Amino acid sequence: MAGLSEVTKSEASEPHEPDSGFDPKSMRKTKPGLKRLVLTVSVLISFILGFPLLWKSVEIYRAPLPFREIDHLSAELDSIPLLFPCHFQAIFIGFNSGADDLESSLLDRMTKLTSQTPQCGTCGTNYTVSVVLDSGSHCLESRSSKSSCPWRCGALSAVDFGGGDDDEAVDEALESVLGGCSGLGSGGKVYSVVVVKRDEDVRAVVGKYRHAWLSGRVSETAAVSRAAEIFVKVFVNGGKEEASIHGEFMPVGADGKIVISFNLLNSDPRDGIYDWDFHSIEDILLAPVIEALKPVANISVESQVLYHTPKSSFSYWDDKWGSFIFSTDDLPFFVNSNEWHLDTSIAAGGRSKILHFVVYVPSAKECPLLLQPKDGEVSKTNGFISPMWGGVIVWNPEECGKVSESKHPVRHPVSQQDLQKVIEVFMGQFRQLFGLKSDNLYVGSSGITNLLASERGFTIWELDVLSRQHTCFNLRSCATTLGSLSRLVQSLPRMIIMDEIGKQVEYSLEAAKLAQNNASLGVYDSSAVASRQARSLAEDAFFHPSIMSVSYYSFEHCFAVYSPFFLPVAMHVLLAALREWRRYKQENKKYLAWKTKSKQNILNSPH
Repeated sequence: MAGLSEVTKSEASEPHEPDSGFDPKSMRKTKPGLKRLVLTVSVLISFILGFPLLWKSVEIYRAPLPFREIDHLSAELDSIPLLFPCHFQAIFIGFNSGADDLESSLLDRMTKLTSQTPQCGTCGTNYTVSVVLDSGSHCLESRSSKSSCPWRCGALSAVDFGGGDDDEAVDEALESVLGGCSGLGSGGKVYSVVVVKRDEDVRAVVGKYRHAWLSGRVSETAAVSRAAEIFVKVFVNGGKEEASIHGEFMPVGADGKIVISFNLLNSDPRDGIYDWDFHSIEDILLAPVIEALKPVANISVESQVLYHTPKSSFSYWDDKWGSFIFSTDDLPFFVNSNEWHLDTSIAAGGRSKILHFVVYVPSAKECPLLLQPKDGEVSKTNGFISPMWGGVIVWNPEECGKVSESKHPVRHPVSQQDLQKVIEVFMGQFRQLFGLKSDNLYVGSSGITNLLASERGFTIWELDVLSRQHTCFNLRSCATTLGSLSRLVQSLPRMIIMDEIGKQVEYSLEAAKLAQNNASLGVYDSSAVASRQARSLAEDAFFHPSIMSVSYYSFEHCFAVYSPFFLPVAMHVLLAALREWRRYKQENKKYLAWKTKSKQNILNSPH
């Protein structure tokens, strides 16, 4: 009875729930739980939140680069050649024509000599001309001369232009008179030509500074032609026929440095060992050259003595010259790269330009050894150059051809006189490598002009030519390098761009702009220094170690690398979340259907 009463009590406690019409497939009596859905969605959300962290972990740092400024620099140099301002002053002594007429004739003649297409690194059409007629008692000046460089009448009356015996004295006298104006021109250097009518043969001389003189029985037309030719062909183009700039004739490294390596090669030391005291003459002869070329390049000098260095070419005996001969056809095979180990110090590494100057001492079996050009004569210097490599001199010592009978090699020091002669030949070769003339003559259409040499190896006007040409070449090289870097960076979105690279690019553009401003003002030295810095910084940015040491890949490659690790799991989590959401909606729909059915049954049931 007790058990029966308990069952009746429990049944009585349950509410009455009508079960009529309940379908287990489409209905359920309990509300579906959210635990599985919440867990699945939580895992999905964790993946979604972790994706930015993953993206941040593989993000490539890229310092901003001024692409627009780089394109502007390249377009500006391509469309507008870099022209330097120049001022030319002609002083006529002993002539009776009008100054303005002479100026007009000089301008017309210079226009014909100037290239119609402006060449970068020259004056082009960016020049002015002034003429002064000096008769001693009174002077006539053209209109443009009054504002550019005031002339003192009779200033050259004490200068003796006759004879030609002491051109150095005339040059210094002209510098004392004209030197004040040569570097103070309004927007550029002032180059002067003095024309003196005298009863003697015509002589034309270009001095070491920025002036030249022409004296003798010369007509007005001839004087104008000679002066115009000196202005355009010598002072502007440096005595070369073409004024265009070619990179292969610029023996300066990308970092603006040149390492000159002097090498004394003993072909066969059994015939005698030749040595030199190079440091004793380095400070005397080479230091002024290095100082003069500072705006163009930073030059360092090295020297060494090598032994057992035979040449690769053959020579033959010539009875006419009483010596062994090697011709110009043998020059490509003269340098023996297998035996001539012209190594330099570690300071010559990097992007510095190395110029080798070799003094070759032949063996006793082929000594004396002379170079014979194609004209059948023998070379006066007995040497030759190899563009962008250096030069070679074959030196035949006095005891040449004598076979030593001593068991031990005899040491022969090279005398200071012989070493000085060698350095003079090297200086001519060095000038040729820079595109200048190695001799002291310029042969033009109007006649022959003597060129005075400088103890520094390069005259003032030649340094101006080199500064202008190197400024142009450096700016073009800078624009080309920065343009290549810009295209490379934009083509590789995953390339790392360090802040140092960005700063180097910005500093390079600033230096290039400074070089352009200095060039427009006619400050040749400063423009050359700034352009050299611009090119060096551009090269440093392009060859930065962070660029060279990392492999760059596209976004597709990055996706292909990481997708095998994360995509399968992410797809399963996403599909599980969708499946749980679909299941929850379906079960909740069943629960709502049962509740609706229950309410209808309750309403329809009798009370």
